Amino acid sequence: MASASTPKYNSRSLENDSIRRSSRDGFTRDLCEEIPRLPGETRITDKEVIYICPFNGPIKGRVYITNYRLYLRSLETDSGALLDIPLGVIARVEKMGGASSRGENSYGLDITCKDMRNLRFALKQEGHSRRDIFEVLTKYAFPRSHGLPLFAFLNEEKFPENGWMVYNPIEEYRRQGLPNGQWRVSFVNKRFEMCETYPSILVVPYHSTDDDLRRVATFRSRNRIPVLSWIHPENKNVIMRCSQPLVGMGGKRNKDDEKYLDIIREANGQISKLAIFDARPSVNAVANKATGGGYESDDVYHNAEIFFLDIHNIHVMRESLRKLKDIVYPNVEESHWLSSLESTHWLEHVKFVLTGAIQVADKVASGKSSVLVHCSDGWDRTAQLTSLAMLMLDSYYRTITGFEVLIQKEWISFGHKFASRIGHGEKNYADTDRSPIFLQFMDCVWQMSKQFPTAFEFNEQFLITILDNLYSCRFGTFLFNSEYAREKEQPNPVEQRYMELLALRDEYVKRLEEMKMTNSAKLSSSSASSSATSQMMPHVQTPF
Repeated sequence: MASASTPKYNSRSLENDSIRRSSRDGFTRDLCEEIPRLPGETRITDKEVIYICPFNGPIKGRVYITNYRLYLRSLETDSGALLDIPLGVIARVEKMGGASSRGENSYGLDITCKDMRNLRFALKQEGHSRRDIFEVLTKYAFPRSHGLPLFAFLNEEKFPENGWMVYNPIEEYRRQGLPNGQWRVSFVNKRFEMCETYPSILVVPYHSTDDDLRRVATFRSRNRIPVLSWIHPENKNVIMRCSQPLVGMGGKRNKDDEKYLDIIREANGQISKLAIFDARPSVNAVANKATGGGYESDDVYHNAEIFFLDIHNIHVMRESLRKLKDIVYPNVEESHWLSSLESTHWLEHVKFVLTGAIQVADKVASGKSSVLVHCSDGWDRTAQLTSLAMLMLDSYYRTITGFEVLIQKEWISFGHKFASRIGHGEKNYADTDRSPIFLQFMDCVWQMSKQFPTAFEFNEQFLITILDNLYSCRFGTFLFNSEYAREKEQPNPVEQRYMELLALRDEYVKRLEEMKMTNSAKLSSSSASSSATSQMMPHVQTPF
């Protein structure tokens, strides 16, 4: 994970573990209120409430609200924190009941969370007692809707490693053996001029020019051209990703796009056809022609064959998760559990995503052909399929660091719309851009780890912690829709940290030169100098 100032993933839980280890995790504690606070976290208000616990009934407590979290302590027992929830998790705050409401605990606040929880607080009806806490919660849970920064930009935590440096695209492509005689690194998008939702560094066929790429971009949705995600170390087949072609109802063609796919097919001397995996149901792909999209027809792309994977769109997935939440929280109806679960179709959707990823991985691993993966815009289902296939094929991505690299590469740098899909800091809970695409990917990874536990360096606790931080806004990792959007944001967490690193590097180089000058004055011969230098250098500690 990456924080706004010093961004390193913290493997500890943000909930109960953080309370138990407060002194070691960098929390400060307000002695009179006994609430943990991160560096940069400030208390806003507190109020006595009755928490309507769905499992244990009403509990009298005091709720504290900071600019980062909602924290509830019981006033009835010494059990410690009942709730410790980052405000970024909150999707909706509603008033429950009115001044004339009758009945016990019928007046208060109803809070809907993005992680499937619902919270209810009852307050006294006299004197509009909920007004202040409602306004504070609304303001700090949805800071972007109120002109405030997300907490990641206020976070002053310090970590021993810089999380922004976990993924270096050049180093990752070198690990894969790239560039080589068939594939080159292109900087055609270095200022995001060709495609605002792609990273600045791309790997493309060696025999395609940057002008070729620009012409292909005009025929791909959002200018998201086919680029390399992964290359097989032995048979040299590749996984490519892109968006749909702009065929339209008139059946448009683009010779440059057709030629480009041929170049991809021929890059490793492939004789068979290029396999194109379209994540959508075929009927949806055909329907997209009405809005200017479409798919690669066999009649036009003679050296390619297309497979439709029947994975539904973001709206279907959002509705499926809503149904799943209804049957698991707060109570599970045991007598109808299996039929209720089936009616949500969530596991069916997970199955289709995993089945599609297996087909992609099998096609590449078998040596049969390279593959091209896309959906409509290439930032939702495409990311699921490429990253899962890469997870199956490359054991590096099943390590802790490798999995972080995989998420940074296939999701963050290639423009999955985290800000829109999660709705960070925005109060419009009904926004149709919201969808649990990344959550669904993590569910797929969990399914894989349960079937092959010894193939992974991490377990479900790692996945849960990542999902906690997906919503928390504690770190800068998942805040934006693309690298371009991140660079436009002011103040920019990446730029801010980069300037700190430059200052540290300059200081380190200066110290190193001073050491060299001191050593050369002490050493009498060049041979002695060489020997002493070789002995000293390993002891110079530097993060670079």
